[in-house]
Amino acid sequence: MDALLMLLIGVVTALVLFTVLATAAFFLLGSGLPPVSKGVVAFFHPFADGGGGGERVLWCAVKAVQDAAPKAQVAIYAREGLTSEALLRDAEARFNVRIERPVQIVPLRRTHLVLPERYPRLTLVRQALGSVGLGLEGLRQLVPEVYIDTTGWAFPYPWAARAGARVVAYVHYPTISSDMIHRVWSGTATYNNDSDIAESPVKTSLKLLYYRAMALWYGLAGTACSAVMANSSWTRDHIRNLWSWGKPPALVYPPCDTTELQRLPLDRKLKQLYLVSVAQFRPEKNHLLQLQALAAAKRAAGPTLQGQAVRDAKLVFVGGCRGEDDRRRLEALQAAAEELGVAGSVEWVVNAPFSDLRSLLGGAVGGLHSMTDEHFGISVVEYMAAGVVPIAHNSAGPKQDIVQPLPLEGGGEQPTGFLATSVEEYAEAITRVLTMDQRERLRIAAAAQQQAGRFSTERFLADFTALVGPLLPK
Repeated sequence: MDALLMLLIGVVTALVLFTVLATAAFFLLGSGLPPVSKGVVAFFHPFADGGGGGERVLWCAVKAVQDAAPKAQVAIYAREGLTSEALLRDAEARFNVRIERPVQIVPLRRTHLVLPERYPRLTLVRQALGSVGLGLEGLRQLVPEVYIDTTGWAFPYPWAARAGARVVAYVHYPTISSDMIHRVWSGTATYNNDSDIAESPVKTSLKLLYYRAMALWYGLAGTACSAVMANSSWTRDHIRNLWSWGKPPALVYPPCDTTELQRLPLDRKLKQLYLVSVAQFRPEKNHLLQLQALAAAKRAAGPTLQGQAVRDAKLVFVGGCRGEDDRRRLEALQAAAEELGVAGSVEWVVNAPFSDLRSLLGGAVGGLHSMTDEHFGISVVEYMAAGVVPIAHNSAGPKQDIVQPLPLEGGGEQPTGFLATSVEEYAEAITRVLTMDQRERLRIAAAAQQQAGRFSTERFLADFTALVGPLLPK
């Protein structure tokens, strides 16, 4: 089996290098695609009906383009079956983004090519190849004057550029990062580096070769861009490193609709304290760490009134289940809560509408986030906008951009939340939030709410237009 695995990874690495060379040859020899459609700006976003943060970026970007270039025709490469009318209604209903003029849908039939569940092994390279196939399906139908990718699939970029389009990238998360490579090199077992590989020096070396070949391909694809945006300092730094031969990335924070949440009162009813955790039930969100921290905080609670507040407090998980895998993960978490002795202190709210989320945020005193290297962390921004004191993972977006102290007039800084890494640090922060006096909590909550204003839709529209405007059809 080991010999077979080594052969397989060797073949895949050779395939990646072959693809890089084939893309270079294509770039030199010609595209064979239709001529450029002048005046057209097309967005590559196969699942434009997804309803998540990426789709909010898409529709705000469409609005920015229509406002900056009123005569441009906007198109979206999206999965077959979607209509312009339904998507625009959905954009207004979900995100409160009104698109004034219709958009053209370029239908994509083979969106399954980029679904990770299709590739249980060697997911990275097979999805990358799938994205090239999907990108070419769209380009065979329409080559725009400006090609804007809002999904992060960089591998079709050289094909779009060689066909004559100006390529713009908005990167949410690097497909491969130096952190991923470092974890493989250090033998760290994670959700994308299982223990079987982490414990084998031979398999680790082979996976490093595979990752480095993918990083080379990814970096070459990025050189095709005329403009690059990253959604956080962490993503910008990684893209700057990986795409070092191309355009330097600009920092453009994603649009967060915090207006509704900022209307919530900062004062909280303190008779029943509870924390919230808002995240889909995916492995990288690391909900188990939150359960372990809650159990540790309750075990450490003393016999005082403050200790009683910790023992009585609840944790409400608010998350979405995308399919059977997420449902099984939710059941495993519920079983873990039983084993840790905190099942009676935990509530599970699945696939809740925004109205329910708003209500829960309006009564919570603290919000938990525990994903390592979360590129941005929109849930943390939502906590802060609602006056909920965040307890976030001490890495990437939350650390570098969001949970930053607020400078005070006359000097000094006001904390806007807490950062943690280990179970012990999370337990300590949970205890601190649950036992702090009302005046301290209000000071932190007010500063957090003010900090959340940095990530508004208006700022996104201004920053996006400043970068992309000069590239749009005149």
